[in-house]
Amino acid sequence: MPSCAAEERGRELVDLLACEHMLPIEKYEELVAFFSPSLASYAAERALAARREIYGDDVFVRGLLEISSYCRNDCLYCGLRRSNRTAERYRLSPETVLACCNEGYELGFRTFVLQGGEDGALTDELMCGLVRAIKLAHPDCAVTLSLGERSQESYRALFDAGADRYLLRHETADPAHYASLHPAELTLEHRLACLRDLAAIGYQVGCGFMVGSPGQTPATLAADLKLVEELRPAMCGIGPFVPHHATPLAHEPAGSAGLTCYLLSLLRLIEPALLLPATTALATLDARGCERGMLAGANVVMPNLSPTDAREKYELYDNKACAGSEAAEGLAELSRRMEEIGCHVVVDRGDARRR
Repeated sequence: MPSCAAEERGRELVDLLACEHMLPIEKYEELVAFFSPSLASYAAERALAARREIYGDDVFVRGLLEISSYCRNDCLYCGLRRSNRTAERYRLSPETVLACCNEGYELGFRTFVLQGGEDGALTDELMCGLVRAIKLAHPDCAVTLSLGERSQESYRALFDAGADRYLLRHETADPAHYASLHPAELTLEHRLACLRDLAAIGYQVGCGFMVGSPGQTPATLAADLKLVEELRPAMCGIGPFVPHHATPLAHEPAGSAGLTCYLLSLLRLIEPALLLPATTALATLDARGCERGMLAGANVVMPNLSPTDAREKYELYDNKACAGSEAAEGLAELSRRMEEIGCHVVVDRGDARRR
């Protein structure tokens, strides 16, 4: 299709998505295939209007605590994979996590995100006790967990202990593509079953996917967009694929910051009430990634609240941004940068709202 015709068709589909908040999967594939800077700019205009109707220009900040770099899995893209013998492994003690939360509270954070590899040492007993302690110290705060696949009973116990939200990125909604990125014991079917369990229990659930992972096509990205449309999660975290030197995908090219921002806009149009972060991976590829994400329709940032000596050890990919505005102590800088583009960092739990 000639470029002018593709641009016109792309704008028609963006307008349709903004109105209906859903599309047939083949039209999502068209939208991805038609990606261009000018179409992305148009989609961003529509996405900003949709976000402002519900959230205005507020930016919600989450204090990210990377509590363990141990992981039992061997995903081909992840620096924490169990086969990486050069990874520096650590676990934060409950006392350290609580101290970081106390510091974060004083800085203005009202959501704490506890993220870690699938570490057998993070038992229900340990994690439930930690969640209860955080909620006791800061009852006006939300606790988000991102600890991978666990049993339904485990998810229930953590919810009953006071956890509010759970992030579980599906990574790709195409089963064959999923299999190409993960060891045989991990399946998309089980990952989606976990997401359904979390929603049924009552969590505010977040899914998400990589952009530009090896083997990805417009068809696989269309499946991701359709899955988000069908799941209607409270949150969706996407970021560009960034290779890690100690993985089988070390020499694969990184994903595109521009395509990631375009997809952020499409996600905002699918569900205007989404909590949509500008991720660290985006900031790793582009020094202005946070601003670009917000101008594409995002409304969440997760500065790193982990102890300084742990941040570089939690190495999902190479050259992870974890200083400046990506760090909790850089919150004033982040606020300044957001004000420059017309956004405002607020002290708020930042719960998902209804449209």
